[in-house]
Amino acid sequence: MKNKLVKLVMLGTALSMTAACGRRAPAPDQIPPAPRTDAFDPNQQTGQPGTGIGTAPLPGSRADFLQNVRSDRVFFAFDSYSLDAEARGVLDQQAQWLTRNPNVRVTIEGHADERGTREYNLALGDRRANAARNYLESRGIAASRIQTISWGKERPEALGSNESAWAQNRRAVTVVPE
Repeated sequence: MKNKLVKLVMLGTALSMTAACGRRAPAPDQIPPAPRTDAFDPNQQTGQPGTGIGTAPLPGSRADFLQNVRSDRVFFAFDSYSLDAEARGVLDQQAQWLTRNPNVRVTIEGHADERGTREYNLALGDRRANAARNYLESRGIAASRIQTISWGKERPEALGSNESAWAQNRRAVTVVPE
């Protein structure tokens, strides 16, 4: 009986060793490559010391847009959606940047100050966003690259019920996606 037990244990041991030997090493094309330490991180918009990436923002990024145009927004007079000379100058710079970056699509957000009804301010914000859009289109930017949205008075830039706050809230903002 003892002899049979020893034979069973030896057989089990031999089988387990044989099973382990049956595994093959993965083929070289199945081995994943080692991670690169110098790989570019597409989420990184600007360079950082020691990363191997320059300090300039990634071309076509939001940071690049904000660095190379005077402003991402234009302002309007009370109850108006007319573009003054300063607004046209800002939009000219935006159009030049968009021309240099033909794959970038933008959203123009129209805003109003707190005075007036919600519905009126949504309509006014829409007219402001479309005024900026139409100007960019007149400068050669394809309509398919520009989306508009009106926030009316729902997203104020400055809080307060005075002319300074109202002036900051009467705007159209060109947003480049992250």
